[in-house]
Amino acid sequence: MPSRRHDLLAWAIPRMRRSRELVSPDEERARIEAWHRTLEPRLPTQAVRRFDRRFSVVTEMVPGPAGTFPSYVVTPRHSDPRTTVVYLHGGGYVAGIDPFHVRYLARLADALDARIVVPDYPLAPEHTWRDSHEELADLAGRWAKDSERLVLAGDSAGGGYALALALTLRDRGGPQPDRLLLISPWVDLTTSTPETEEFSGRDPWLFLGKLREYAAWWAGSPDDLGRPEVSPALGDLAGLPPALMFCGTRDTLAPGCRLLDRRAADTDWDLAYVEVADLVHVYPLLPLVPEAEDAWSRTLEFLR
Repeated sequence: MPSRRHDLLAWAIPRMRRSRELVSPDEERARIEAWHRTLEPRLPTQAVRRFDRRFSVVTEMVPGPAGTFPSYVVTPRHSDPRTTVVYLHGGGYVAGIDPFHVRYLARLADALDARIVVPDYPLAPEHTWRDSHEELADLAGRWAKDSERLVLAGDSAGGGYALALALTLRDRGGPQPDRLLLISPWVDLTTSTPETEEFSGRDPWLFLGKLREYAAWWAGSPDDLGRPEVSPALGDLAGLPPALMFCGTRDTLAPGCRLLDRRAADTDWDLAYVEVADLVHVYPLLPLVPEAEDAWSRTLEFLR
């Protein structure tokens, strides 16, 4: 049974954010594009106490087909990390880096004595996967070459993106990630799994109409929705590095995670799937929640 704090956050967060289902695709697109025009490229560090005293940040500009975009390299001060975590943030491919992403990554940096690389990749609907995928694969491949250990990680859309990049790196050859960490990943943007409607009915955070529209924007065309760069659960999963994946069952994305788990079992891929009943989307990122602390302990055990 979920903790009271989990259920409080599951109830409160969508109300604080005034979340609601899609009204119309045109209205949603206009709303998000207007919001994007107000955003400034930056790393939101306000959820981490004394961030500037504890970490140094270097901003690298990544060239892409639609122009350059930033990638933030966060390193614990007075440290020479051997491990690099390339982390792809979630947000349905339409939202940028959140303070709670930074809070989680600061914990990872401290616990693993790790360098954290956070690309601020171009967002939909103005951009598609084609505007950053190859460039981020180049970035991850460079860190795989230059680090003793590379962890490729992400939550929600970023978890799907991390897996898609792992597939590309495998196909390219060369240095590979040592581990994959996938937190409630969005791995099937076709929403083809038949249980998706049922799970969506219990999800207080994600709205299926919006997810389908965001997926179409990110893919750019219906023909690209099923590509492994967009829906990596539908790709060839053989030969990937060991992975740990979390998901709850009050999550519209759970059927896609189950699909990925079933397909992984038919290959040589070592995927450990942790599914917890009645927990919401990206529950391992929730602050001060017992279920998140259990996920944290499993994550450190896996990554160490």
